Amino acid sequence: MKQTHPISIILADDHIVLRDALALSINSSKNFRVIGKAADGFELLDILKTEEIPDIVLLDLHMPRMDGYEVAAILQRKYPSVKILVLTMYDSEIALIRLLQMGVRGFVKKDIHPEELDAALEEVADNGYHYSNNTTGKLGVMLYKAKTENTSIDKALPNETEIEFLKLASTDMTYKEIAMVMKLTPRAVDSYRDALFEKLDVKSRVGLAIFSIRNGIIGV
Repeated sequence: MKQTHPISIILADDHIVLRDALALSINSSKNFRVIGKAADGFELLDILKTEEIPDIVLLDLHMPRMDGYEVAAILQRKYPSVKILVLTMYDSEIALIRLLQMGVRGFVKKDIHPEELDAALEEVADNGYHYSNNTTGKLGVMLYKAKTENTSIDKALPNETEIEFLKLASTDMTYKEIAMVMKLTPRAVDSYRDALFEKLDVKSRVGLAIFSIRNGIIGV
């Protein structure tokens, strides 16, 4: 471990039992110091305004009010020195690459062993990134698909407007209501739907919802 002082960490997770258990586990090591705990993205940003800036934010992907994707984008813009380690149950290629584009430095599963979590935190603090063998493999699959299909990673990923549509399409809203929320015409929404059917190789709105769940775009 290169740092001579304890690595400072803020936890952001909406499950209080998990959040407190993680804090207890992390603080049991002399190498780490949890300086704040947040229940959602808004609470995390409030803590950053009033407390010291941490070395690492351990960030849950799915939280109420503001999810991990939104928080990661804000942290990259406002607090670029903070390293983000995402805590998630999702490890799809699309979710991983989307988070990397937002400045995330690594990913750990929620059922990770405490010793593995300590190692991941140290790796992010010392080397800047943490990738498990599973993560590396999934990213390799995504890159291979893009190469064999002669397309770019960006074209293979849903863009931000498509992601917004996927989130709304996974609710009980009608397409007309989705058009109103997105400030689009019903015809434009139909075009997004049809384009995503082809892009994601699905045939129905249920297929869009299943894709969104599997790839961590929406929580369950």
